[in-house]
Amino acid sequence: MNNNRVLLVVFVLVALAQLYIPAKMIWDKEEIIEIGQTYKFKTAPIDPTDPFRGKYITLSFIDTRFKVTDGTKWTNGEEIYLSFNTDSLGYANIQSISKNPFDNNGNYLKAKVRYASSVEQTTLLIDYPFDRYYMEESKAYRAEVMYRESQRDTSTTTYALVKIKNGESVLEDVMINGIPIREVVKSHDENSGE
Repeated sequence: MNNNRVLLVVFVLVALAQLYIPAKMIWDKEEIIEIGQTYKFKTAPIDPTDPFRGKYITLSFIDTRFKVTDGTKWTNGEEIYLSFNTDSLGYANIQSISKNPFDNNGNYLKAKVRYASSVEQTTLLIDYPFDRYYMEESKAYRAEVMYRESQRDTSTTTYALVKIKNGESVLEDVMINGIPIREVVKSHDENSGE
């Protein structure tokens, strides 16, 4: 009888752990969305021959290079922490970089060094953790095409809205001329009768 109680307790603990872990992951992302700092990241064109790899839009960003002159050694693939400021148009710019988390009210991002060069100054090429925007499968291809077209059109402004808190981030939306890409695709579908 005592053996059955132990098994029951173990079963209950395992079941609770299986519920707790995904709930905690969801809770953490929702907390970032609720109280994280919002930044606009200006996107950059991607290679038009890059194949569409699934149910998401591949994003590339303009502000991915940072020159460091403090003599710190950086290595490819290294985890780093970035703090940001915003320019006059509200776009995020890397303000500073560190190997340790910043103490600035949680408004810093954990990223990785893609490539570190060392010609006089060290220029770091940075990989942001939010380079894919997932969408409904039936709309993702049209969104990818519209995103690429918006990148080629110099009169169009395209950016990603990202919430940042304590090193973590949530990609909220991709905007084309201030309109969420889902709405741009929906409007296109309605106007073309699809």
